[in-house]
Amino acid sequence: MAARILLVRHGQTEWSLSGRHTGRTDIPLTDEGRRTARLLGARLADTPWHGLPGSEVRTSPLVRASETCELAGFGDEAKEWDALLEWHYGDYEGLKPAEIQALRPGWLIWRDGVPNGESPGDVAARADEVIDRVRSGHHDVLVFAHGHMLRMLGARWLGLPPSFGASLRLDPASLSVLGWAYGQPAVERWNDTGHLG
Repeated sequence: MAARILLVRHGQTEWSLSGRHTGRTDIPLTDEGRRTARLLGARLADTPWHGLPGSEVRTSPLVRASETCELAGFGDEAKEWDALLEWHYGDYEGLKPAEIQALRPGWLIWRDGVPNGESPGDVAARADEVIDRVRSGHHDVLVFAHGHMLRMLGARWLGLPPSFGASLRLDPASLSVLGWAYGQPAVERWNDTGHLG
């Protein structure tokens, strides 16, 4: 079977709760974020996942992703991967969308990128690196990373332009699976939060 990529968005942080753009600022999980990471781990340990034996586990080096990985029970297996870092928000780091719109009306990160940060093409190139690695292997890869980066992975897995990521909602501590249908890249599961219910 062709390799799939399983995506886990990190648990809640104070900045994700308040809607601040959190790129490279290393914000820890909230108590709720830690609770939901454990719930996600219990789900992945159960049927049909059975702990994902034989899978490669990768995490962004930022604490909110690596802590989610650890609390979900995969910390001992995980290797950090800089390609999974969140979008570098440059001058817009820590700002809320309304604050950015006041500075730059009509701004859309998926089209415009950020000053002194990354463009959509920059992030797409990192996503393509991850996808190339997964597709060249024979094992599923479980990744713990960030909202915008994982949305970009979804768009690029399907061969779509970076701007398609704007259409992919992704909640904290969610599980998504990018796989195959009839030999073509497909979304098997997206933004699944059933374990949090």
